Amino acid sequence: MDTDVDEIADGIYRIATYVPDADLTFIQFLLDADQPLLFHTGLRALYPLVSEAVTRVMPPERIRWISFSHYEADECGSMNQWLAAAPDAEVAHTMLGVLVSVADIADRPPRPLNDGEVLDLGGKRVRHVATPHVPHGWDAGLMFEEETGTLLCSDLFTAAGRWATTTEDDLVEPALAAEDMYLATALTPNTGSTIRQLAELEPRTLALMHGPTYSGDGAAMLRTLGDAYDERLRAVL
Repeated sequence: MDTDVDEIADGIYRIATYVPDADLTFIQFLLDADQPLLFHTGLRALYPLVSEAVTRVMPPERIRWISFSHYEADECGSMNQWLAAAPDAEVAHTMLGVLVSVADIADRPPRPLNDGEVLDLGGKRVRHVATPHVPHGWDAGLMFEEETGTLLCSDLFTAAGRWATTTEDDLVEPALAAEDMYLATALTPNTGSTIRQLAELEPRTLALMHGPTYSGDGAAMLRTLGDAYDERLRAVL
């Protein structure tokens, strides 16, 4: 397996490993700032590949913040390996996630984040947005980098397969095809509205965990995805 590193916005690096057995690309995002942040740690088994990729951008020990959307192996499986590699790093996660999982599992005390709280990284500002059950997990939350308008999407718009680094094409159709395969999204009365609220951030870049990075009208893409999930919910009620 090869791990690619690409700068998808100013100072934001996409670290992507395609896993053929899963027919899925696993992606982390490294934000280069005075206090660098790694969003998604990746699976424990991928740690050697991902950590080597990080060294192409910076020494791993520089990482100050480690974050992820929700408690799941590909989101935070190698969390403690990263804490060992970066002695000054703290895990920053949703208040609920810290209470129910991360405080018990992390080797160092994590930093709980309130909805709307901003971490000033020095040259980058990331706003935490609580998104319970979106895409899944009651502890879920996303991060929005304000300087570049980049939404770190986690599993939103997940697409199977291996993709080009960036795209301006539609994300919704591949995401719904993947949903038909995985049934991964928590379909609730709040799913569509939560996704449409993310559109209010007016992101210019959508940084997917499993798929290409989208450049363009991110708000329109989010609204379309939210509407599609509402339509699916109505179909089963």
